[in-house]
Amino acid sequence: MIRIYLLEGKAFVWNYADARRIREEHRIVGVLVGALPRKPRQNVRLGLPLELLPEEVRLLLDKGLATLVRSPTSQSLGHGKNQLEENYQEQLRLSAEQKKTMLESLADQITQGRAKKWQQKEGGGGELVCITAVDPRLNLAVDFTTTNTIEPPPLVQPAESGSCFVLPRESMMIQLPTERTQIAEEETVDWHVASQLWPYAGQERHEMLYSIFRDLWERGYYVTTGSKFGGDFLIYPGDPMRFHAHYIALCFSKDAPISLCDIISAGRLGTNVKKTVLLCSVEQEGTVAYTSLQWSGMQ
Repeated sequence: MIRIYLLEGKAFVWNYADARRIREEHRIVGVLVGALPRKPRQNVRLGLPLELLPEEVRLLLDKGLATLVRSPTSQSLGHGKNQLEENYQEQLRLSAEQKKTMLESLADQITQGRAKKWQQKEGGGGELVCITAVDPRLNLAVDFTTTNTIEPPPLVQPAESGSCFVLPRESMMIQLPTERTQIAEEETVDWHVASQLWPYAGQERHEMLYSIFRDLWERGYYVTTGSKFGGDFLIYPGDPMRFHAHYIALCFSKDAPISLCDIISAGRLGTNVKKTVLLCSVEQEGTVAYTSLQWSGMQ
């Protein structure tokens, strides 16, 4: 069963397998509205979640393919925040241990380098004193050389340095799961009753749009939102990844008057974008009537 999560009247699919299934098997396209994890600062290509039109959701519900689920609340999100904090503390501990191990392996080199630097700082290796003595038995001159030795400060132990290690939170590694790893209780939503999460039940406009959407879908078309071309739906003969839209659907109530200016503007719009405008309405018996508009100069 496909889970569709509701948030303030909008429907989202978060599972990638469900999003792929409803497109490949049921010709439901939707719109990807999420940022890609590896490229979050662009909007040319988007990722999950998949946002669905109310008519697309209604079709899946009528076919018994999906169920509506309430989105997680702030209380349920607290568990995820606790897991994130535990993950940070674990990474902090592992990073401190890694730093301690590295310091232990380089302790000799660090000590030698600090001693050499300290001697140079205190006067270039100490004061040289020469004493000459004559040994009467060997009749030799012997030189005695003494050097002032200054010990550098002791090296901080690795255990002490690791105890004050701080891992910046922006450097923390975060896992981005593609599957739900924990099973939690989910509250389903009754789509037959209007509510804040699903306000479309019983709306006359929604019922008309759904009747037209379903009729086009049953005819084998791919139907998506038509907002970018000023219509209610865009109608494709095949997958939108392979075909351009052929029609712009404008939906009107059967008894609603349509002004001449609206008809002219719709016809000119279709001409400019090289598409045919369909005026769609639902008859009393439930059938859908279509009227196409095409400018006379359009080939």
